[in-house]
Amino acid sequence: MDALDDLDLRVSGCRACPRLVDWREEVARTKRAAFADQTYWGRPVPGFGPSDARLLIIGLAPAAHGGNRTGRMFTGDRSGDVLYQALYDVGLASQPTSVARDDGLELYGVRITAPVHCAPPDNKPTPGEREACRPWLVQELRLLRPTVRAAVVLGAFGWQATLPALAEAGWRVPRPRPAFGHGVRVGIDRSDGGDGSDGGGGPDGLDLFGCFHVSQRNTFTGKLTPAMLREVLSTAAQAAGLGK
Repeated sequence: MDALDDLDLRVSGCRACPRLVDWREEVARTKRAAFADQTYWGRPVPGFGPSDARLLIIGLAPAAHGGNRTGRMFTGDRSGDVLYQALYDVGLASQPTSVARDDGLELYGVRITAPVHCAPPDNKPTPGEREACRPWLVQELRLLRPTVRAAVVLGAFGWQATLPALAEAGWRVPRPRPAFGHGVRVGIDRSDGGDGSDGGGGPDGLDLFGCFHVSQRNTFTGKLTPAMLREVLSTAAQAAGLGK
């Protein structure tokens, strides 16, 4: 077992936030009618993807009847349907769907994680829950640092959680901290002194990309289209040295 596998195992046993523990376990007991015959995961959902990933995708938190049911990030819900189709389209996933932990899906040079690992009520973790979960993201970033070269953050909540985690994990985050926006690209820890300019960079450089979250609200209304998502993922993959 490598260090990231060990981290994932420890994440899945966390019980630090009473409200989240109660909620995820209640959902796992009561279930949704469509999944009444399934055994829910009902625990914190660890990251998914290879330990030498060059591209990191950071979401918000698992869905109550998605990751909280399947045990894998963005698996078994409509947000995941959109994300994995886009990853497949740009050559970063072995298949366009993600329905279960054992469905054979592989990610190519990509790892998916979140700043909050438990499904929260109404999809809204509290600031305190986000802070309680941040050490897991910090440890994950430290373990990925030798290989990761780009990160796509889905949504403003994830962006706000990722910047301090990056700073704590050893990257030089620009000050003032950059604002979230779809298509925003920020260079961090560059050879030019880490001032946040685009392009170029040293061996530990990281390109950080903002992207609207793949929530049903955003995808159903057209705020985030498949083409917009593919464009961000393609650009990030190129920055990380991946893709077609």
